[in-house]
Amino acid sequence: MMAMRVRLFLTLAALAALPGCGNRTPASIDSKSTPATAPSPAAGVNPDNRPVIAAFGDSLTAGFGLEPGQSYPDFLQRDLDREGYHYRVVNLGVSGDTTTDGVERLPTVLAVRPTIVIVEFGANDGLRGQPVTAMRQNLTTIVESIQKTGASVLLAGMTLPRNYGPEYIDSFEHVYPELAKKYKFQRLPFLLDGVGGHPDLTQPDGLHPTAQGTEIVEHNVMKYLVPLLRRETSAKVGNQPYLN
Repeated sequence: MMAMRVRLFLTLAALAALPGCGNRTPASIDSKSTPATAPSPAAGVNPDNRPVIAAFGDSLTAGFGLEPGQSYPDFLQRDLDREGYHYRVVNLGVSGDTTTDGVERLPTVLAVRPTIVIVEFGANDGLRGQPVTAMRQNLTTIVESIQKTGASVLLAGMTLPRNYGPEYIDSFEHVYPELAKKYKFQRLPFLLDGVGGHPDLTQPDGLHPTAQGTEIVEHNVMKYLVPLLRRETSAKVGNQPYLN
C-alpha cells in the first residue's frame, strides 16, 4: 500500500510540467483542451427534455490525450443510459484550468441550467503552489453559485505529492471535506482512486488516465453520483444501488 501511494505521489508531481494541466498558454493547449461535445443522446430520448449533469473541471474532465468519446463524461453518459437514468451529460472540462479559471467560467456552466454539477478542480492550484486560501475561496464561490440555482454539487477531491510539504498538503486536502461539511453536498474523496500509481492505467505522462483508467474514474464518479439522481423510468437493475 505504501509503495503504491509513493508511486501515486511521484506521478502526480509530473502534472505541473504537463501541457494539458500545468500551462494554459495557447502554445501548450491542443484541441483536446476545449470542452468536449456532449455525448449523443440515447435513441428515442429528446436531450432538451432531460435534466443536465454538467461535468465541470480541468483536463481530467476534458479527456486530455484520449480519443473522442473516451472522457469520463462520455462513459458516464453511456452508464446512465444503460442503468435507466435519463440525464444528459455535458462536458465542460478545459485542460489547464485552476479554480480561478473555474470561477471565470461559471456563466458557461450556469447557462446549461444543470440539475447536478460535478466539480473537479484544485490539482493545478496545488501543483503550482498557489495559496490554499485562494483555492478555498474560489471553490466556495463555485459551490455557492451552483447551489443558488438549486442544482446539486458533487465535488471530486484531489491530493498532492508528498514533497510539497506536510503543512501545505494537509491544508490542501482538508479543503474538500471542509466545504462538503459546510455546504452539505456530496463529495468523492479522490477522483483517481484505483488509477493513480498504476502505469497500465495511465498515459505516458504518468497522470492522465488511459481509456481503461478513465472507465475506472467514471465508476468512481458514478458511485457518488447515484444518490443525487432521480430514476425517471424503470431499469433492469430495479432500485439496487450502484456497486460496480
